[in-house]
Parts: sequence; structure tokens; C-alpha cells
Amino acid sequence: MEMALEQAMIAATRDEVPVGALIVDSTGKILAASHNQAIAQHDPTAHAEIMAIRKACTSIGNYRLLNSILYVTVEPCVMCMGAAIHARISTIVFGATDPKWGACGSLYHLGEDVRFNHHPGVISGVCEAECKTIMQSFFKSKRK
Repeated sequence: MEMALEQAMIAATRDEVPVGALIVDSTGKILAASHNQAIAQHDPTAHAEIMAIRKACTSIGNYRLLNSILYVTVEPCVMCMGAAIHARISTIVFGATDPKWGACGSLYHLGEDVRFNHHPGVISGVCEAECKTIMQSFFKSKRK
């Protein structure tokens, strides 16, 4: 999660919403790390999770990320959870909850929806204070 936080800091320095993501395989090898890039890319799908999924899939030459873990500083939204389910990510670990957009328990819990054929495990609250602080600081500076 510390590496995901580093990615979130990169996003913040680029005036992007500070979310960072990291994908590791079953051996702990880092497949990809990324951060939000929606503003720079002019792309509403350029969330940290999506960018990391794209990089990880390219690095292994497969659109399935079986037995992988996605670490993300903020609870994934519906789009990002959908992508994680499609990619067959095994576990999603996140820091801060997102009561306005969260799809891992805050608004929705897509990972537990029995209608999907893949159900990633979810671990929440990892480095929660640090993840929450970076988001709150970013938006507080924007309101000034």
C-alpha cells in the first residue's frame, strides 16, 4: 500500500485526484503501478486502477490477471470494480472508503454480487488514515 500511496502523491503533484494503484502477482512481483490520469489524458476512464490493469495485462500478455492482488488507496468505483472482475483479479485491498462512489461495500458490493461469475476478495482499511489524509488534503486545497 505504501507504493500505491507513492503513486497517489504523484497524481496530487500533477493536480489529479490523488489515487494510486499497484498490482502484484501471486509471488509478490509487481506487475504494474499507476495513478489517476483522467485530467492529463482527457479520459474519464483513466483511473489509477484501470491504468494499472492495462499495464499489468500488457506486461503479462493476457487480459486475465489470475491470482493477482490490486492495492488501491481508495475504494474502487463501479467502473474499476467491473474491470477488476473482468480481469479476474483475486483480491482487492484498499485504504479509504468512498461513500459517494465505492463499489466494494460503501454504495455497492459488486464483488459479492452472485450474478457475476467472479468474486474477488476484498480487504479494506489498509493504511486507511494515510489514504484518507491525502484525499482530504487535496480537496481541502482545492476549496481555498
